[in-house]
Amino acid sequence: MFDLTDEQREIRDLARRFADEVVAPQAPQWDREHTFPKDVLAQMGELGLLGACIPSEHGGAGADFVAYVLALEEISRGDAGLGVTFAVHVSAGQLPILAHGTAEQIERLIPPAAQGHELCAFALTESGSGSDAAAMLTRADSEGRITGTKQWITNGSHAHTFLVFAQDRQKGQTQMSHSAFVVRRGAPGFSVTREEEKLGQHSSSTADLAFDGTPSERLGPPGGGMRIALSTLDGGRIGIAAQAVGIAQAALDVAAGYAKERTAFGRPIAGFQAISHRLADMQTEIEAARALVLRAARLKDAGRPHTVEGAQAKLFASRVARHWTGEAIQVLGGYGYTKDFPAERYYRDAKVTEIYEGTSEIQRLVIARALLGVSSE
Repeated sequence: MFDLTDEQREIRDLARRFADEVVAPQAPQWDREHTFPKDVLAQMGELGLLGACIPSEHGGAGADFVAYVLALEEISRGDAGLGVTFAVHVSAGQLPILAHGTAEQIERLIPPAAQGHELCAFALTESGSGSDAAAMLTRADSEGRITGTKQWITNGSHAHTFLVFAQDRQKGQTQMSHSAFVVRRGAPGFSVTREEEKLGQHSSSTADLAFDGTPSERLGPPGGGMRIALSTLDGGRIGIAAQAVGIAQAALDVAAGYAKERTAFGRPIAGFQAISHRLADMQTEIEAARALVLRAARLKDAGRPHTVEGAQAKLFASRVARHWTGEAIQVLGGYGYTKDFPAERYYRDAKVTEIYEGTSEIQRLVIARALLGVSSE
């Protein structure tokens, strides 16, 4: 059911080697020093990873969404912060422009992003509108000048292209609608006001943005902002699920390796049922999460509805990552609680996968509405 094509395997293996040889060795230092790894992102661009599922005519590798999520899992296994930078840049930044931009916008904005020369960000959330995105207060005037603030924007301090969502009253309408806009770094009135201090994923940028009459260009039709945002999140959730699988796989690798080497009572602790059964459950649930990710990604590639499947993948994979990174610490015992081993970093990195790109509660709401055929509150 989940046989991979040669191209998908090649991209996965490329990302795996890069994660093992370049990303993972530097991840502990990035975590300690809160380093945003620009040079490594540039290398990913040179390898074609930052444009994995971008058509070749626009500067990308021309692969499919499955290949992208396979690469994302591997990069996230090396470092989750780099993984979310990658995920937002591709899925929440480039793909909406490809889907809704004009030919001129695509030609101008996509090639430098796909090749790693520029970075993208997705600016939807505000301090008073997270899960309830329609409650946003940011507004665009009739000339497309944006005023307002956005919060918790991944890549915010480093991106060149920002997809910004704002209230927008159309001619002849009395009520405000929501539209999508593109803002470029350096535009008048645009500023990064704060870089967030976080529990984990210290190698990623999470910033607050401010717009004060900032000029922009419209993306998609007037009033189409919420449709663009929600369809983007449908795909983005598959990516975050893949990130969660990568984090959980990294934790399993460390826990299993330690269990085979650590001895107690004269034998490796892997020989004790309490440890081996824990590892068996961990591997089984990771494989189940991976299968959900691949199912949702294949549906997206086929152009079929994938809202529920993406929500299921994210709900399950994020819970698997959060739970089993904690259990990996338990396998390592006292060492797991120290920074001598990466298990504690995986534990810190995993929690936010239950929060961003739609909380677990929102994923359950999406699934329940489809299941019951009614509006859930």
